[in-house]
Amino acid sequence: MKRRIAAWLGAAALGLSLMMPAGAAERGQVTIMPTAAQAGARHVQRETFSAQEIIDAGHKFFGTTTKGLARAVESVFARQGRPSGYILGEEASGAFIGGLRYGEGWLYLKNGQRRKVFWQGPSIGFDAGGNGSRVLMLVYDIDSPRQILGRFPGVNGSAYVVGGLDISVHSNQQIIVVPIRTGVGARLGANMGYLKFTARPTWNPF
Repeated sequence: MKRRIAAWLGAAALGLSLMMPAGAAERGQVTIMPTAAQAGARHVQRETFSAQEIIDAGHKFFGTTTKGLARAVESVFARQGRPSGYILGEEASGAFIGGLRYGEGWLYLKNGQRRKVFWQGPSIGFDAGGNGSRVLMLVYDIDSPRQILGRFPGVNGSAYVVGGLDISVHSNQQIIVVPIRTGVGARLGANMGYLKFTARPTWNPF
């Protein structure tokens, strides 16, 4: 039995010595080599869109009404960084203190996935007017299209205007959605409500 234990200890010592860099044993240093899964995990990075890719997609969708689109996108990139997805769509909304908005479009991920999405949402605040607009939404920290489904409350104080386009920020604490809107009217007060993304259209904004 003692011989067997000694053999095991000798094999373990040999294995450790093979994992040490040259000279490490003399310096009293031991290097533990990571597994392939651990090494790969450190190099996994979420694929993201560049500002130019987003601007090009927006120009094709919005057409000639987007003179300030590049400025708006660059402003969002400066605040939030590079998104891993974006939505191109259209929406209609209206409000007098309280309001509603409905929209639909396509979600595109950098990894090549996409899906049709619908969104609805109530809003409250000092907000009045009507709006029919095309929307570009930048989506952050998303890996799968199904992650967009759910409610995204507006971040208070996040609404601002750049290049004639209104911008707001919504987050469910895991994913951030930043709508950039152009159209008739302005309804920045809507950032006090939330957006609810669904797989099918519905009239229920709640």
